Order: sequence, then C-alpha cells, then structure tokens
Amino acid sequence: MEEEVIVPGAVATLKNARISARKAKIVADLIRGKDVKEALAIVKFTPKAASEIIEKLLKSAIANAENNHGMSSKDLYVAEIYANQGPTMKRIRPAAKGSAVRIRKRTSHITIVLRERA
Repeated sequence: MEEEVIVPGAVATLKNARISARKAKIVADLIRGKDVKEALAIVKFTPKAASEIIEKLLKSAIANAENNHGMSSKDLYVAEIYANQGPTMKRIRPAAKGSAVRIRKRTSHITIVLRERA
C-alpha cells in the first residue's frame, strides 16, 4: 500500500474580509494553479474589487514562504486558494410605509496555500 506524501506549503489567511465570498471566488479561480509571478500579474490587472485584497494576501503568502519556510520565490505556485463565507453583518434600512429592510453585509475568509514546484 502506497503512503500519501504531504508536501508542506506556505499559508496566508485573511479572516472577515469585507467582500462576499462569491465575488472573491471569481478572482481566486483566475490564479489557482498559476506560478506566483504570473498570479501577481493577473491579480494586478484584474478590474475587480477582490483583486486588491487577494494581491495583498498573495504577497503575504510569498513573504511567509521565503521567511518562515525557506522556499525560493522563483519555484512557488498557487497550490490552493479558496474563499469561504464568513459572518454576515446585518443592518437595517428604512423602507416605505414605516417598514424596514434588512441589509446583509457579507464577509469572507480567504486562504492561499503556496508550494514549490518539484
């Protein structure tokens, strides 16, 4: 029976980002599996609100890989990236005839895992 080998990776996580997970997933799907240099270029020129947040998180993951795990930034690629739903802040807005409408301000937890190409 073959044992599964777990390859260590550098992780960066952002909790409670003030953007919905649905919007963050669009940008996350663009860079999944790409080399770090290419991923940074894609994120930099993607006109989405989530791209600014993910760019900062990606730079953090690269710094973690270099400083904490001794990895070379040339060999890194985005092994995993996912955006899960975080807590929703509920706000109330006045509506017609004295009623109120609930506004849901959604948040997300974004995680990036970088690994070295073998």
